[in-house]
Amino acid sequence: MVERALEVYGPPIYVRKQIVHNHYVVGLLERQGARFVESEFDVPEGAVCLFSAHGVAPAVRTAAAHRNLQVIDATCPLVAKVHQQARRVVRDGRVLLLVGHVEHEETEGTRGEAPRRTLVVETVEDVEQLELSRDTPVAYLTQTTLSVDETADIVRALTERFDDIVGPGTDTICYASQNRQTGIKSLARQADLVLVVGSENSSNSQRMVDVAREAGTPAQLVPDVSRLDAGWLAGVTTVGVSSGASVPDALVHQLLDRLAELGHDQVDIESTAVEDVVFAMPLSLTDGVRSDDRERLDDAWSTVPSDTPAGTPRRTK
Repeated sequence: MVERALEVYGPPIYVRKQIVHNHYVVGLLERQGARFVESEFDVPEGAVCLFSAHGVAPAVRTAAAHRNLQVIDATCPLVAKVHQQARRVVRDGRVLLLVGHVEHEETEGTRGEAPRRTLVVETVEDVEQLELSRDTPVAYLTQTTLSVDETADIVRALTERFDDIVGPGTDTICYASQNRQTGIKSLARQADLVLVVGSENSSNSQRMVDVAREAGTPAQLVPDVSRLDAGWLAGVTTVGVSSGASVPDALVHQLLDRLAELGHDQVDIESTAVEDVVFAMPLSLTDGVRSDDRERLDDAWSTVPSDTPAGTPRRTK
C-alpha cells in the first residue's frame, strides 16, 4: 500500500509508525521515499500521511485533521472491527477489558477509543489484580496478533472473575496469526528445531516462537539470514521453517538457501491452511489520480476471493 501511495502522490509519503513490524519491508520502503515517523505531529502540515495497519486512536485522527494532513488509512480491517466493537461496548455502559500488550501500537489505538473505560490485561495475573467488583458489567476484546492458547487462558480467567461479562461476537485473533500458530504446532511435532522468520518487534512472529517452545520443540526467531546461528543446528536432523504474517517470501528463501549450504537441503512443504481473503486498498489509492475532493479518512475496504496460500511451514533435512 505504501508503494501504491508513492505512485499516486510521489515521495515523500509519511507513515505514522511502521506500516508492518518487519525491518526488511520498512527499509525497502524507506529507500523508495517513505518516511516513517512516531507521531502525526512529526508530519509537515498538509503532507500525505499513511496510518499503519495497527490502527490509531480517534485523538490521532483529530490531530491529523487539525494539521490538514492528507490521510490514507491503512488500518487492517480486522483491527478496525475491534475498534468498532470497543465503541459499542462502551456505549452499552460496560468496562472494556482489552487483552493485549500494553505498549503494542494496536493496543494503544484500541484503548484510545475509550481510554477512561478501558483496562489492558496482559496476563492471567493481571486479571486477579483488577480493582473491579465481581458484579461490574464488563466486556473483553483481544489484540489481533496474540497467541490463541494464551488468550484462551486469560479469557477463561476473566469469565471466572466476573458474573456479567460478554465477549466479541466472533474471535478477534487475526486469521493469519491463527493459521501460522496452527501450522507451527504441526511443524513442532515433526521437527527437532523450529526457525521463525520475523522481526523482533513483530508480535505474531514472537508468538509463533512461543507456541513452538510450548509444544516442546526448541525454536528461534530469525530476523534475516545473517542472524542464523549455525550452532543451533548441532545434532538437529529436521528443521522446521515458517514466517510471520508480514514477512516477504524472499527472506524465507534466503534462509532455506543458507540451510541447504549447511547440509539441510531436502525441503518438504506442508500446507495447513489457505488464506482466501484479501483486502482491497483504500479508495484514495485505487484510481491513480490525486484529487483534493478525496475523503481524507478512507475506511472503505472490501474483500475479494483469493487462492493465495497461507505462509506454509517448511521442513528441511
